[in-house]
Amino acid sequence: MVIAGARAQVGASGGPDRRLLVIDDDATGSQAVHDVSVLFDFDVDQLAEAFRGPGSCAFVLTNSRSLDPRTAAQMNTDIGTAALEYCRTAGLHLAVVSRSDSTLRGHLFGEVEALNNAHRAVMGREYDAVLLAPGYFEAGRVTVGGRHWARVSGEFVPVGQTEFARDSSFGYTASDLREFVAEKSGGRVRATDVVSIGIEDIRVGGPQRVSELLARLRGLQFVVVDGLEYADYEVVALAAARLEAAGKSFLYRTAPSFVPVLAGLAQNEPLSATEIWPGERRPGYGLVIVGSHTKLTNQQVAQAAADHALVEVELDVAKVVAPGAGSAHVQAVADRVASALATSNVLLMSSRSVVSGGGQDDDLAIARQVSLALTDALSPLRGHEPAWVIAKGGITSHDVAVRGFGIRRAVVIGQLARGIISVFRPVTAHAGAVGMPYVVFAGNVGTEESLSQAVKQLEAAA
Repeated sequence: MVIAGARAQVGASGGPDRRLLVIDDDATGSQAVHDVSVLFDFDVDQLAEAFRGPGSCAFVLTNSRSLDPRTAAQMNTDIGTAALEYCRTAGLHLAVVSRSDSTLRGHLFGEVEALNNAHRAVMGREYDAVLLAPGYFEAGRVTVGGRHWARVSGEFVPVGQTEFARDSSFGYTASDLREFVAEKSGGRVRATDVVSIGIEDIRVGGPQRVSELLARLRGLQFVVVDGLEYADYEVVALAAARLEAAGKSFLYRTAPSFVPVLAGLAQNEPLSATEIWPGERRPGYGLVIVGSHTKLTNQQVAQAAADHALVEVELDVAKVVAPGAGSAHVQAVADRVASALATSNVLLMSSRSVVSGGGQDDDLAIARQVSLALTDALSPLRGHEPAWVIAKGGITSHDVAVRGFGIRRAVVIGQLARGIISVFRPVTAHAGAVGMPYVVFAGNVGTEESLSQAVKQLEAAA
C-alpha cells in the first residue's frame, strides 16, 4: 500500500513538539538521512541546539557496538534518561530509535532494556512495545514473513547463513527474527510471544490493520516488522505515530531505513561535488582509513588500490596487540602517514588477517585496541588535516572522528550514493577539521567498486 505524503504525515502526527532521537551504536546509521545533527558526545546543551526546530531529528553516536554489554547498557541508560528528562521539562514529546546493524550485530537486549528502564524512571511507565525493523533497502537487507535476508553477491541469502551471523562478538544462528529475538534473549522471550507485522498486514490492511496489532500491546512486547521497500515502513510508521499521539509509547530498534520515515524526511539525490564543498575547495590530499574486516570491505579495498594512486600504509594488528611492541609500531605508521600525505592520497588500513581473543569480550577489546591505534596514527596531522577523509567501518569511523579529528558535532549533508555512504560536515572539531568532508562508510555495504567510486568523488570535490 502506497500512501501519498506518508512521511509528512508521520512527521506531523506528533505536532510541532515532537522530536526524534536516534541513539546509534556506531557512526554509520545516518546513511538514509540528510540535514540532521550528529552528536559524538552526548550533552544536553548540544541536544537542545539540535532540537531547536519543530519536528527535529538528531543522532547521538555512542559507538556502543565496540563496548562490553554492561558499559553499552549503562551508556544507553544515561543518554535515554537525560534526553527524556530534558524533553519532559521542555514540553516536548520524544520518540527514540535504538539504531543498530542491518545484519543484526549489536547489544540488542541490553540496550533495549536500558532505554526501557530510562523511560520507566522518567515517564513512570515502560514502553508498550519495541518494533524491530532491521531493513536497509539500499544495501539489500529486507524482511518478509518474519525472516531477514541480506543480498550477497547479487543473491538474497537468509541472514543467519551469512558471514555476519558468524561474527566473533555478535554471532547468531536464526534468520527468522522471532527466533532471533528468542535466541538473543537467552530464553527470557519465546519466539511464539513475538508479534509479527507481515507484508499482508501492511499492504492489504494498511495503517488500520497495523494499528489494530499495535494498539493492544503492553509491557515492552517485541514486534517484528516486515519490509521490502520504503512504502512498507511508511505504513507502519504512520500507524505507530498516530497511536503515539493518542498515548501509546513505542521504542524502535531499527537499521537505517526506518529512521528517515520516522523523521518525515524525503529521499535526497546523491551529493554533487559542489554540495560536498560549496565554497573554496580544500587544498591537499585525502585519507582513506579502513578498520572493517568484512569480505566485502577487503574486495572494495583491493579495487580502490587498483584504480587509484594511493600510498598504502598498513597497521599490523599482531604488533599492536603484542605486549610492549605496539607503541613503536604505531609511531612508525604515524610518521609514514604524515609523510605520504604531503604528496599523495593515502590508504591507511589495519592488516587484513583477523586476530581473535577467543571470546566476545576479548574480541571486542582487540577491535577497540586496533581502532584506537588507527586514530593514534593520525596524531601528527593536527593542524595539517587532509582535504577529505573516508573512514571505513562503524567503530573505526567513530574513533577516527573523535580521537583523530576532535569531531564532537557534525551535520549529515547527504550521501555519495543513494541511501549509503554519508558525508558529515564537522561543526565542532579541531580547527583544521571544521568543514572537512568526513565520509562514513559502513563495512558491510556497497559493491566491490563503491570505495573506489567514493575516492573518485572526493578527489573531484577536493
